[in-house]
Amino acid sequence: MMLKELREKVYEANMDLPRHGLVVFTWGNASELDRERGLFVIKPSGVDYESLRPEDLVVCDLEGKVVEGDLNPSSDTPTHALLYQRWGDTVGGVVHTHSSWAVAWAQAGRAIPCYGTTHADYFYGEVPCMRGLTQQEIEEAYELNTGKVIAEGFEGKDPLAQPGCLVRNHGPFAWGKDAADAVYHAVVLDEVAKMAARTELLAPQAGPAPQYLQDKHYQRKHGPNAYYGQK
Repeated sequence: MMLKELREKVYEANMDLPRHGLVVFTWGNASELDRERGLFVIKPSGVDYESLRPEDLVVCDLEGKVVEGDLNPSSDTPTHALLYQRWGDTVGGVVHTHSSWAVAWAQAGRAIPCYGTTHADYFYGEVPCMRGLTQQEIEEAYELNTGKVIAEGFEGKDPLAQPGCLVRNHGPFAWGKDAADAVYHAVVLDEVAKMAARTELLAPQAGPAPQYLQDKHYQRKHGPNAYYGQK
């Protein structure tokens, strides 16, 4: 069996999605890239988490074609493949869920403003909302074009400074250095979506946190002179 250790890692990342309340039924998937081989491992399509096993996971190439596995890969595989094609030198894990707070913002077609320091610790600026796909893009190659729309929205930006986004009328995608990191960012994304919605409920005219405060919190964790946590 190919990539046994990577299958185990991706299995654990997928199992973390229901553990953190990000998915119900089969509404999510996580993958991780093996850069040296140019392959990634992803959850099979429509398989319940309760019955999922590491050996069920599917190995795909960067075109999204199955290299090893008896089951069909996630229907979102072309999206993951496209993001690895574009960002594989820095991004090693991708997660997609339909977590409810993030989906609410996606369905509203709104980016999530940075209202406070929790958000600023992980996302530099707002969590962006990508444009909706056109009818032609949906009919032509829906999942592949979803990846292209995300990549288009991040042109000229560092995907690790904003490790996730919303796709309009769809839901959240998150990423990181590996699958576990991508899951972590997916959890954060849904939490800041919840916090932002409650902020607007309490104070409809609330504005984003001051830029100097956002900068301080992001830089103390991720900047060249970061000092948060242990060395």
